[in-house]
Amino acid sequence: MMAVTETSNRSKKIHPHKFLMWMGIGSICMMFAGLTSAYIVKRNQANWEDVQLSPVFLYSTMVIVSSSITMYLALKAFKARQMLQYKNLITITVILGLVFAYLQYIGFKAMANHGVLLIGTGSNAAASFLIVIIGLHVLHVLGGVVALLITFFRAFRTKVKSYSPVPIEIVSTYWHFVDILWIYLYIFLYVAR
Repeated sequence: MMAVTETSNRSKKIHPHKFLMWMGIGSICMMFAGLTSAYIVKRNQANWEDVQLSPVFLYSTMVIVSSSITMYLALKAFKARQMLQYKNLITITVILGLVFAYLQYIGFKAMANHGVLLIGTGSNAAASFLIVIIGLHVLHVLGGVVALLITFFRAFRTKVKSYSPVPIEIVSTYWHFVDILWIYLYIFLYVAR
């Protein structure tokens, strides 16, 4: 009886790496909540000039949502031990993550080409907030891409030492988080302009 209770208690505990990831996600949420709150406060000042987002950001949104779907399917394939399907899906997810980051760069470049100075002399506060908010998100996406690349290379090594889904679950959860965060930021920046 005692062994059953002890096993039951162990299964309810969260893996330490998952716990750290959730702590990190909580911190990132607080940072972006602070940034978007500051955006709202600053927006009410007299010298604020609205900045229109580049349409490229809509395309990047579609790309990151697609990558979240492929990540979900990759995790599902891994758990089912369908390794060829898992490898294909994790490869697609990595490519989509890189495309997302590239489209973010193209979006900023398009805004700069249309006369929106993002930083430096002549820029306005709205544009500077955009580059800080979106730029920080892109950094978090790049961190996710690095984790995806590590997962990708592990998927293609010749010997699989462990079929533990924990590392892939962690990467998957983080990737879904940056996806949801981007959707929030995109809607916020589109509505708040």
